[in-house]
Amino acid sequence: MDGLLLDTEDLYTLCVNLVLDKYGRPPMPWSVKAKLQGRPGPAATKIFSDWAKLPISTEEYMAQLHVFHNQVFPTTKPLPGVVDLLAKLSHPDIENVHIALATSSHKSNYELKTAHLGYLLSKFPDDRRVLGDDARLQPGRGKPLPDIFLLALKTINDSLPAGEKPITPEECLVFEDSVPGVEAGRRAGMRVVWVPHKKLKEEVAGREEEILAGRAGEAGEVDMHQVGEIGDGWAEELTTLEAFPFKKYGIVVP
Repeated sequence: MDGLLLDTEDLYTLCVNLVLDKYGRPPMPWSVKAKLQGRPGPAATKIFSDWAKLPISTEEYMAQLHVFHNQVFPTTKPLPGVVDLLAKLSHPDIENVHIALATSSHKSNYELKTAHLGYLLSKFPDDRRVLGDDARLQPGRGKPLPDIFLLALKTINDSLPAGEKPITPEECLVFEDSVPGVEAGRRAGMRVVWVPHKKLKEEVAGREEEILAGRAGEAGEVDMHQVGEIGDGWAEELTTLEAFPFKKYGIVVP
């Protein structure tokens, strides 16, 4: 959701840099931010804290950060192409297409960022939204591990109309902006569309193929049978969600 559907990644960076500046620390570089994207809050906070080395506790840092979150998150906006994409994928006349939301954002932050965007997030049925603090997710199993996407698929299969065949991971298409998220999608056995922030694109230049294969090493050398192969065509990079190529993925939109 963050940085894919909504413009929150730049807002996150703004808030973090305001706290860093207060303690005379430099702005957060994309080499650090790239590791935070897509990860659950606790995991991201640890990575950040190890780099920032602020003279305050993690709890105090989070408290100060949330003050800025409360100021800026209610201003979030959809990124280009998102409104049209979700409108088409959720159209009542579309056949054999089901959508779910899988975000690492915890409930409180999710609500802060989306309360004014009901027209957009309502495209995802309530029972097909999986947040980062969902009780069904095992602690420590966030992106880049596949659990959140597999749970999102389960929410779809559990709510399919009677007689409709369950969907397999191979039939799923994950939309992601983060490197850990791409790896999570590939580890789930799903196809992936990667739409990176332009600054992330610059940071990982030359590594695109290994990222698309899920081989960026975000989860370490574990369960490598889950990831893809370089150039296997199971993932693709786009610069925007505008004019999405539905036909390429066999999606017939009304």
